Amino acid sequence: MEILRYAAFSADPSGGNPAGVVLDATGVDGDEMLRVAAEVGYSETAFLLPRGDDRFDIRYFSPLAEVPFCGHATIATAAAYAQRHGAGRMHLSTRAGLIDVTTAFTPDGTTIATLTSVAPRTDPIVAADLAELLAALRWDSADLDPALPPRVAFAGARHPVIAAATRQRLADLDYDLPVLAALMARHDWTTVDLVWRESPTVFHARNPFPPGGVVEDPATGAAAAALGGYLRELGLVTPPAIVTIHQGADLGRPSVLTIGIPATPTSGITVTGPAVPLPAPPPALI
Repeated sequence: MEILRYAAFSADPSGGNPAGVVLDATGVDGDEMLRVAAEVGYSETAFLLPRGDDRFDIRYFSPLAEVPFCGHATIATAAAYAQRHGAGRMHLSTRAGLIDVTTAFTPDGTTIATLTSVAPRTDPIVAADLAELLAALRWDSADLDPALPPRVAFAGARHPVIAAATRQRLADLDYDLPVLAALMARHDWTTVDLVWRESPTVFHARNPFPPGGVVEDPATGAAAAALGGYLRELGLVTPPAIVTIHQGADLGRPSVLTIGIPATPTSGITVTGPAVPLPAPPPALI
């Protein structure tokens, strides 16, 4: 099995979110995938199972567990596949549903991928759960932006969307990892999408990810898609709209995610970004 390593949502290997990529995992079972993901050590590793005619099954594993959908690993996988087999379209069957991905090369040779999420939805957060979440984050209600109400957003995975009133509140992240991990496990939350709105179409985000064994994700495509659905459903943008999300700067791995929000309420959200191979360690054969 050849394991590739890519950074998604950055054209610079020093930025973006690293992902492991296996372009052909035919015959590999879930236990072995989990072992490989733990060995790679990134927040997710994607395992592609070709079915022919640009159709694939794909599975995603953090070092601790399988997840139904991962945006940055999807972008990384599509870029790696395009660099081996040419740009085009891929139809990915995930445990969350069908994800279509397109790839293209820019004039300078950068590989760009765009995924279209499953139909998003947004649900309320029970007051007691919100109080417990804020306590785990060591935030209180005064830290929140009242124009962006807390919700649980879904576009392949579930993410509470919690909006900070200031950029400084977002920058000062010091949460109780064991408490937050237990809360997220009870509610099947993949990451917590902490955001600050710079302008109507520019956001900054941080994503605690204790269920994956990672303190924070530097770029979270699934949460970006969920945020797009949240913004549309709550009338916080006028679709069709393009929204830019800056993530990872506080970790020293700056990432840029571009989301497209169609006007149709049931349409999937598009998430676009570049991906580049990581220079070290080199691809391993196991």
